Amino acid sequence: MNTALWIIAGVLAFAFFGSGAMKLAQSKEKLVASSTGGWAADWNPGAIKLIGLAEIAGAVGLILPAVLHIAPILVPLAAVGLILVMAGAAVVHSRRHELPNVAINVVLLLLAAFVAWGRSVPLPFSA
Repeated sequence: MNTALWIIAGVLAFAFFGSGAMKLAQSKEKLVASSTGGWAADWNPGAIKLIGLAEIAGAVGLILPAVLHIAPILVPLAAVGLILVMAGAAVVHSRRHELPNVAINVVLLLLAAFVAWGRSVPLPFSA
């Protein structure tokens, strides 16, 4: 189970770090023009940057506390934060009738929920 949690946390961290970095680095206009960024048209640039920052913080929170063995309680908290981000994203995409994006949000939400559950029980981070 520990290996599965590490793999899923790594995949989530990679995905959220990339997504958050894109939101921080690109302008609103570039995000809107991208194939998956139509949602950005409804948001101000500051909110988009805040979402990107939350995704990066969640990605870092999934990995660093466990690797450094410093405040490992932050791992399930980071996963819960990403669950909230994905719940919000699913609502935004469903209102825009972007069902493929909703499906992606639900999968990421469920993976983050698995990490939150798995890392909230007192198991060691190493096998």
